[in-house]
Amino acid sequence: MSAKDFEEQYNKEFRDKDLTTEEDLKEELKIDEMQKTNKARVFEQAAGGRVVLCGANAYEQKYYFNPVFKQIPESIKKELNIISVLFTQEAGGIFTIVFEEDGAISIETNADEEDITYDEITAGLLVSEVRRKRQDLFEALGLYYRIYVLHENPADILGEDDAE
Repeated sequence: MSAKDFEEQYNKEFRDKDLTTEEDLKEELKIDEMQKTNKARVFEQAAGGRVVLCGANAYEQKYYFNPVFKQIPESIKKELNIISVLFTQEAGGIFTIVFEEDGAISIETNADEEDITYDEITAGLLVSEVRRKRQDLFEALGLYYRIYVLHENPADILGEDDAE
């Protein structure tokens, strides 16, 4: 499948409307600051300039999905929700999935200092298990981010994969 075919297929399946110009895309990804919850702002600030995709907080029993990525298919959103919530139920603390500046995915977990129920060893093992079992999902999300957010050329990205 060529890069152009890939992009056309993606647009057919996952876009609500045709975004032909970069300005249309920027407008589509724009978020009204007033719509963000306080928790969303905390997640974004904690990410240190990176972009948070989603996260769950065991202390408040809440899940957050970044509305910038609302065009990700519902099935993937549900899978991310399940991963995040199950992680916090098992290990506790706060769990986030973050896009790095280069499009790579990071999985992070931390806990309040006073939380004696949080187990760093269990959390570390669970992060490794999630990465291993959901590797294809995270690779696809990384490609999505690089193509539609960073505006990298799909042909260049697919060429990198062939070279490896």
